[in-house]
Amino acid sequence: MKRIWATSLAVAGVTLALQAGSQPAMAQEAAFPTKPARMIFGFAPGGSGDLAARLLAEKATAVFGQHVSMENRTGANGMIAAEAIAKSPADGYSVLYCTTGNMTIITELPGTNLAVNPATQLMGLSQMLRSTFGLVVGKDSPWKSTKDIIDAARAQPGTVSYASPGVGSVQHLSGELLSQKAGIKMIHVPYRGSQAAIQDLATGRTGFSITNLGDVIGHVRQGTLRLIALGDPLGRQFFPDAPMIGDTVPGFETYAWFGLCGPTGTAPAAIKRWEEAMKATVEDPAIAKRLLDNGMVPAFADSATLNKTIDENRRTYRAVIQAAGIKAE
Repeated sequence: MKRIWATSLAVAGVTLALQAGSQPAMAQEAAFPTKPARMIFGFAPGGSGDLAARLLAEKATAVFGQHVSMENRTGANGMIAAEAIAKSPADGYSVLYCTTGNMTIITELPGTNLAVNPATQLMGLSQMLRSTFGLVVGKDSPWKSTKDIIDAARAQPGTVSYASPGVGSVQHLSGELLSQKAGIKMIHVPYRGSQAAIQDLATGRTGFSITNLGDVIGHVRQGTLRLIALGDPLGRQFFPDAPMIGDTVPGFETYAWFGLCGPTGTAPAAIKRWEEAMKATVEDPAIAKRLLDNGMVPAFADSATLNKTIDENRRTYRAVIQAAGIKAE
């Protein structure tokens, strides 16, 4: 009996010791963050993505009770910023405001010289919004529908052109996806950025573009561009009567997303807190209104869901890139 009692005391002592030992770790985990954090965005100030990143940094500061700085570190199609975060500690204090392009397309584009590989060195922490896409033409274009464009391309192969902000952009691959699904040949006209592409589209130098509404919604409302169709159903929040490209080309859908990414293996406690900050951001009515006013749809998704989206996007874009033989320039 004494032996049983002694054993029980020993077990209880070990249990208490383990519990005591785990308390500092648990307290440290629950306290994240205990110091300021930084968010890096790989593109220049002034665009819709930059606005969203700044709104997130401001809200996260309030949620965390710690300052979250926002830094623009441009270059290499967002990969300078991606490299900086991939090489940071995986503790959640350095995060990347990431995009569809630098997390999914660039990893699948042959000829891309990557200092880091987002597919293995970065992971999604949470999604903030969806950037819905639309097919737009100049105000004087003769085309009134997706079918008109496809018919023109079939009647005169290789004469219909579409604009994009660059080779390997979501806009480029959206145009190529339309070509492949409709069985037509079109000319891709890449520009150095969205604004130059939009200017030439408005003047009729190029035929059309499938691009994010955030960049063109003002032009559509002003009448310098016309919206023919939407790339995904979320766009109906802005244009409820617009048809889908997929109505004419079954299976066609395109969109982009913006969110937070961090080094692979980011601490689970940090991921949870960033998810909380992201959810609070998109559920804030004033922030949601500003995003919607700029053509962006608040669409929170947790880390697991975002990483699933990233994997699905990579498979889709890999197939489009391989079928078209697209390479980095």
